[in-house]
Amino acid sequence: MNRRQALKILSTLPLATFAGKLFAAPTQRKFLLVLLRGGYDSANLLVPVSSTFYYESRPNIAIPKPSSDSKSALELNSDWGLHPALKDSLYPLYKNRQLAFIPFAGTDDLSRSHFETQDTIELGLASNSKKNYESGFLNRLASVLNGSPAISFTDQLPLIFRGNIEVPNLALHQVGKPRIDVRQSQIITQMYQDSKLEKSVQEGFSLRDQVLKELGDEMLLANRHAISSKGFALEARRIAKLMYEKFSLGFVDVGGWDTHVGEGGSTGLLASRLDDLGQGLVAYADEMGTAWSETVVVVISEFGRTFRENGNRGTDHGHGTTYWVLGGNVNGGQIVGEQVEVNQSKLFQNRDFPVLNDYRSILGGILAKHFDLSLSQIGTIFPSSHAISLGLV
Repeated sequence: MNRRQALKILSTLPLATFAGKLFAAPTQRKFLLVLLRGGYDSANLLVPVSSTFYYESRPNIAIPKPSSDSKSALELNSDWGLHPALKDSLYPLYKNRQLAFIPFAGTDDLSRSHFETQDTIELGLASNSKKNYESGFLNRLASVLNGSPAISFTDQLPLIFRGNIEVPNLALHQVGKPRIDVRQSQIITQMYQDSKLEKSVQEGFSLRDQVLKELGDEMLLANRHAISSKGFALEARRIAKLMYEKFSLGFVDVGGWDTHVGEGGSTGLLASRLDDLGQGLVAYADEMGTAWSETVVVVISEFGRTFRENGNRGTDHGHGTTYWVLGGNVNGGQIVGEQVEVNQSKLFQNRDFPVLNDYRSILGGILAKHFDLSLSQIGTIFPSSHAISLGLV
């Protein structure tokens, strides 16, 4: 028996001793990180319903205050509401205290560049440190956990999983198609021909085609080959099955969140993506079964978007965003972290949500509690960071 065979046998045992040292089986606790590439609009996900400034800043895309109307925000507390697209998916998880939100979260990267900020997050290093593009923070986590099995649900191994530990990646091929293709657009245009709405319909599709042409390249690059929200909804159970059976750490990126134009409010582009994402996350939770009680899922994005809507009824690259934390054992049903009143004076550079809760501190605190890690171990994952406990796990 050679050394490799011996290690394989030892890895199948619940507990084994070798050369006087004790080796424990990899933890059964699960962690999945979901990265929304493109910078989603957190102000229309976690809606500051008590802010008159919010409604003044978004005359066309604001989510109405909680009411009996199905298009209004879902009440979370006196200050915050949830996008109505999540009524049948994530809202019940929040009410069951298995989902929490952290607003005013993000990085200290001020570039507002998808690529630079995504890299910043995936590296997990201090902004003033030398960048090592061969060491992502999830790979360092896998190393700290003594090689707990990890997987990336991506076409290519992402920066976040590069490093000393070998991590497989699995491409997810079920990508969602556009909701209205060229043929359908032509049919709809013909339906409204010679009607009062003919001009509006033609102008709407013309604007869409122009925007897709101008912003298509940027959207594709920002997505970095990430699966669509519809694709995630379709693949979530497969992801959960693999996580349940074989892996402790997982990563998946979901694209399509760069909503410069025609973002929509209670319905529309963003609403559809949130609906897909919510359905996918609920399917994941359901498929995890008994392992859901030992699972933490964190949803993040590289940055938020401008607080005010732009001239194209969308939002542009911003700064602070909102993180989501889900799990069967998560102390949810709350909005946590440092917060400020949502008004013009509190905006960062008079345009964005500020970052009051650093992503490395947030993730460090969650991982420390979930995996029983020491401060030294967290320092290996996030060098020169200060982990904070928000009481979520």
